[in-house]
Amino acid sequence: MTVSDYPPVETTSVGQLMAADTVPAAPTPEAGPRVPTVTVVLPVLNEADNLRRLLGELTDELDAIAQYDFEVLVVDDGSTDGSGEIAREMGARIVRHATNLGNGAAVKRGIREADGDFILLMDGDGQHPPDAIKRLVAKLDSHDMVVGSRGGSGGSVHRNLANRIYNGLASYVTARKIPDLTSGFRVAPAAALKGFVHMLPNTFSYPTTITLAMFKAGYSVHYEPIVVRPRGGHSKINVIRDGSRFLLIILKVATMFSPLKVFMPASALIAVLGVAWYVITFLTEHRFTNMGLLLLVQASVIFGLGLVSEQIAQLRFEQSEARQNPPSNDVVE
Repeated sequence: MTVSDYPPVETTSVGQLMAADTVPAAPTPEAGPRVPTVTVVLPVLNEADNLRRLLGELTDELDAIAQYDFEVLVVDDGSTDGSGEIAREMGARIVRHATNLGNGAAVKRGIREADGDFILLMDGDGQHPPDAIKRLVAKLDSHDMVVGSRGGSGGSVHRNLANRIYNGLASYVTARKIPDLTSGFRVAPAAALKGFVHMLPNTFSYPTTITLAMFKAGYSVHYEPIVVRPRGGHSKINVIRDGSRFLLIILKVATMFSPLKVFMPASALIAVLGVAWYVITFLTEHRFTNMGLLLLVQASVIFGLGLVSEQIAQLRFEQSEARQNPPSNDVVE
């Protein structure tokens, strides 16, 4: 057999191999870990005198924090002094209400509009020090929500006294030590705040609802001491009107999250009165009066209402958990 009798050998050039996609592509560099983002929500109402300086300080402080990317979202709650225009000039993202809807409504809007993994809430009046943000976000590695705690200072004498009363009531409801219930300076996961946003009121008392909701849902809350600064301009809180309304809101929030904490003492008090009235009438008249029976029945009814309310509160939180953690369709093998 001669060489010519063998079949020809097919050869393929490098160009043909590349055209046929048979040459493995060069490895692409792996992307680094994604940097989590924090949306800073600033509700403002006629804060033109404070906003420019505050946003300037914020920019300097946020640029120095490398662990997170930040965006500043200013919710202009119907300002008439050009606050929104100042915020836009300073590079913030703006959401504007055509009319004043309330501080809580502005915060709720900011939570809904936030794009970050975490949401940092702070006042637009300049009281909350931007240099404390670095300490707050540093605690997110070990806690779910971090609150800037004023420690009972930073306000007038009567406001500090009222805050201590509120802190005591909230500590009783949650069975946790709460040093500053009303501080609006806090950072938490966006998913948690978005899950609770429907519960928040449209007034100044939204920090109370957020705090009790986070404790009720089993989140870890840390209070970081801060020193607040004097606010610029005049406070928009009326001590008598907002103070009485705030006390009522605490009772409403307490019955929403831990109803038995409210119904149980009331039931026990009425039951004690019923037993005491029975003892008095037995010793003086040697009989059991209708008033004693009425008090004991009323105590039982209030206790039953507390049990039903507790079940309803639990169902509300199960629905909130479902909104925050929707069921997955992934199949685990």
